[in-house]
Amino acid sequence: MKNILKKAVLCGMMLAVTSMATRAQETPKEEDYFKILKMKAPEGILLEVGGLCVLPNGDLGVSTRRGDIWVVHGPDSRNPYWTKFASGLHEILGLVYKDGALYCAQRGELTKLMDTNMDGKADVYETVYAWPLSGHYHEYSFGPKLAPDGSFFVSGNVAFGDEEWWRGESRVPWRGWMMHIFEDGHMEPYATGFRSPCGLGMINGELFYSENQGDWVGSGGVWQVKKGAFIGHPAGLRWSQEPNSPVKVTEKQFFSLVDGRRTKNAEGRYIKPENVVNEKFVTLMDVKKEIPDLQLPAVILPHGIQGISNSEIVQIPEGSFGPFAGQLLVGDQGQSKIMRVVMEKVDGEYQGVSFDFRQGFQSGVLRMAWAKDGNTLFVGETNRGWGSAGEANEGLQRLVWNEKMPFEMKTIKAMPDGFEIEFTLPVDKKSAEDVASYHVENFTYKYHAVYGSPMVNIGQCPVKGVKVSEDGLKARIIVDSLRLDYVHNIVLEGVREKEHFYSLIHNNGYYTLHHIPQGAKLAMSQVSTYNSEKVKKAAVTAGKAGTSATAKGTTGTAGKAGAGGTSVTGTAGTGNAATAAAGKKIPSFEEVKPLLAKYTCLACHNPDKRQVGPAYKEIAKRKYTSDQILKLIANPKPQNWPEYATEMPPMPQVPKVDALKIAAWINSLK
Repeated sequence: MKNILKKAVLCGMMLAVTSMATRAQETPKEEDYFKILKMKAPEGILLEVGGLCVLPNGDLGVSTRRGDIWVVHGPDSRNPYWTKFASGLHEILGLVYKDGALYCAQRGELTKLMDTNMDGKADVYETVYAWPLSGHYHEYSFGPKLAPDGSFFVSGNVAFGDEEWWRGESRVPWRGWMMHIFEDGHMEPYATGFRSPCGLGMINGELFYSENQGDWVGSGGVWQVKKGAFIGHPAGLRWSQEPNSPVKVTEKQFFSLVDGRRTKNAEGRYIKPENVVNEKFVTLMDVKKEIPDLQLPAVILPHGIQGISNSEIVQIPEGSFGPFAGQLLVGDQGQSKIMRVVMEKVDGEYQGVSFDFRQGFQSGVLRMAWAKDGNTLFVGETNRGWGSAGEANEGLQRLVWNEKMPFEMKTIKAMPDGFEIEFTLPVDKKSAEDVASYHVENFTYKYHAVYGSPMVNIGQCPVKGVKVSEDGLKARIIVDSLRLDYVHNIVLEGVREKEHFYSLIHNNGYYTLHHIPQGAKLAMSQVSTYNSEKVKKAAVTAGKAGTSATAKGTTGTAGKAGAGGTSVTGTAGTGNAATAAAGKKIPSFEEVKPLLAKYTCLACHNPDKRQVGPAYKEIAKRKYTSDQILKLIANPKPQNWPEYATEMPPMPQVPKVDALKIAAWINSLK
């Protein structure tokens, strides 16, 4: 009878698990809610989009990197009509409309374009303000972004060094600066410390921008730009003592502070990152203690996870995209995707959380603009020869919400003792009240003169308890080991939706925590501390104890089996274990995929096709040995792949054991 009951219970549990698994497998994906639609363009146009703006009548202005400006009539219709408005301009990387005219940032000037005879083409090209150029290819100019008072903001890229390709330089005035330009033609330097300030955003009257990983920039993210601020890259400090500079930090002050922390060789040059593996590192927070004007990022977008080259920042209009109205969208050129960012102000400083939102665009996402009705997001794309996750070199697409509600984390807010997570749909309380459904860790990045940074100082943040609201739309978690100015990766793998038991479409939120708000903390008596993982471990331990007791009663039989000459242990020792020990087992893609994701390899490489860098199958054809691949990971040789415009940064932080697994898998693709 007892055996029958045991079997019945086991069958019931198996059915329940199978049912839950089946229901979980039915979880919709991001494309089930937000559709990417094609836009027809005239044949023969190389549409490397550099700027987008919506005109008062709903038409769409499109500027290209090749120097043309088009107007798309009826852009959200099935058959839009295109007319060329202007041409012959130099690398237009931004476009705005103001008072009947279009304004664009060319490489060396802010230009006003007018159609005075009303024939649909610009007949007046007027320079509003021009800035110097050294002629270096990397001196892009981004913008303009229109301020509430009608003035303009334009940002300038730094050039690169001759010996270290990754080292930014400001060779002429206002490279690495934000310029504030007025209609009457005068310019006021506004802030500096920028490396590659591609994405500007005017959010509720305040200026923000996105940055890309590089020297002095461990990871990309979103910064608020205040007048007189120093964002962190020192190249622009060369001009901070000009009479009209609002920035008080000087080159001498900065380098006197960091020279002792930088690594140089005997000739006084920076040691390249492949030769600096275990140095004592410095963070942005360390330097801010001594340079208060240093502006920390409001939200860090972890490199390789949420983009590799962050771009345009736009705010979702009220009434658009359902539960996410008022939040921010940030594009990424390299990974051809869009992230969602939600900020809050704590102690007067912005901080907040970022989520993945929509991937799968045909080329690198550079510019975004909302249709007049707010229901469509126009997405302008280019890979500029660098490559991108999308297969196309350029494009213009639309992103449309189908008005169905996705199961997502709507936002995450900082609490005095952890975080409060708000959902778009009610959660299943049993899963949401299980502490094992949540996992939190935090990390930061190095602040140094070499290119980029791995995640460093990774720490675990135990979740002690959870309180779910009565309506199931919020879960507040008590979290230990929070660290200020660190990114907190908040993972909700176990939380399910109430009605259909769906898992979250995106179960990671990355919260950049600068300040812990004041307020009441939850008492442990108010929260659930149930942890299914601990219950399972206890059951397994109890089961092992019972098995051990049973085994003791049959020792003699087991001993006889061993005495009969058949040694199970011996067989295993000469079988798979020996093969594994000999290193002959070739890892599968599923085995190395977590490593490729961890070290951001998948940001630039795809197993089968060209992305930012060559496909892994293409690398395998070179027939490198595992040791050669190991050395190339730590110290890439750009001359080996001259056909790729973007050079791979050194990755000395990849441990040898992991690098060898990756190398073995790559060589298995031959």
